Amino acid sequence: MAGEVLGLRGVGVRRGGADLLREVTWTVNEDERWVIVGPNGAGKTTLLQVAAAMMHPTVGEARILGEELGRTDVFELRPRIGIASAAVAEKVPAGETVIDLVLTASYAILGRWREEYDSTDLGRAAELLEALGCGHLIRRRFDTLSEGERKRVQIARALMPDPELLLLDEPAAGLDLGGREDLVARLGRLAGDPFAPTMVLVTHHVEEVPDAFTHALLLRGGRVVAQGKVDEVFTAEHLSDCFGLPLTVERQSGRWYARAV
Repeated sequence: MAGEVLGLRGVGVRRGGADLLREVTWTVNEDERWVIVGPNGAGKTTLLQVAAAMMHPTVGEARILGEELGRTDVFELRPRIGIASAAVAEKVPAGETVIDLVLTASYAILGRWREEYDSTDLGRAAELLEALGCGHLIRRRFDTLSEGERKRVQIARALMPDPELLLLDEPAAGLDLGGREDLVARLGRLAGDPFAPTMVLVTHHVEEVPDAFTHALLLRGGRVVAQGKVDEVFTAEHLSDCFGLPLTVERQSGRWYARAV
């Protein structure tokens, strides 16, 4: 039986008098690929920040890779977790090159300084960029890239330390149709690799869910609406409850589509 990678028990997060998460109980096992879906303000990014050991719950218990938040050194835990998000991209130093941005993930830092990297590090960074269609960007500055290129470079960075848990916060947000479909296809291939890390992806849109993802969690108002195997969660009833309007749901060639009735 696959081991537990992430375990939340009755987790709540309260900030500024508002409940961002309420009574979330959720288990992610190492052979699973999860997608978190919900409307704006549902608590998706907050949930991902807890999973990334970047935010502690106000109440409840959060165990990540066998360590309990509040009882472990998060600076030792975080390098075991790969994360790609807009919050990370905003902190990239001006002038940072693509290769340096990927390499510095080995130390869980942003901004190349005096660290030493050997040929193995350079080779791995180059292979990851190539696999994500970014090999030709290796010497470019990150701030000169298109949105689609930035998304793919961030995923390469998240994979650089060979993480046990990979978290992707709205990786297709802001992409045009071609960029979205390219990224979804690449993520589908990654999710289908049995040697890939456990993955959790956040999105607003079921259309952005790669076909190899196995489980889904729906959030609304900080609470779990439904969770489990994706086929059982992505129903018209559950998604209508999640988004607050009547929806029809269908699946074609492994991809999901939802439309208002």
